[in-house]
Amino acid sequence: MKRTIFMALALVAGGLVQAGEGTMIEATTAAGEKVQLMPDGRWKFVDQAKQVEAKKIADTYPENHLRPEGAQGGWFGTRVLMPGDKDYNRGTLNPKMR
Repeated sequence: MKRTIFMALALVAGGLVQAGEGTMIEATTAAGEKVQLMPDGRWKFVDQAKQVEAKKIADTYPENHLRPEGAQGGWFGTRVLMPGDKDYNRGTLNPKMR
């Protein structure tokens, strides 16, 4: 049994390595739904209707809206700076670092 599990993991790992960086891998869930596995660890449904429904559900969770894409800051209680803000991407104010 352990040998079978090891061989299965080895084949999966080999397939992931062969897929290379930047390519998506087609997979099937235990429920039989087709999904695409992305190199960064995310996944999405191949069926666009299911993907739209899943996105609507994911958007209801507050942890998916912590920091907008393209924003700066927001860590350790600092404010989030959006593009267009006067303080966005101004660099350091330390004269020794200029």
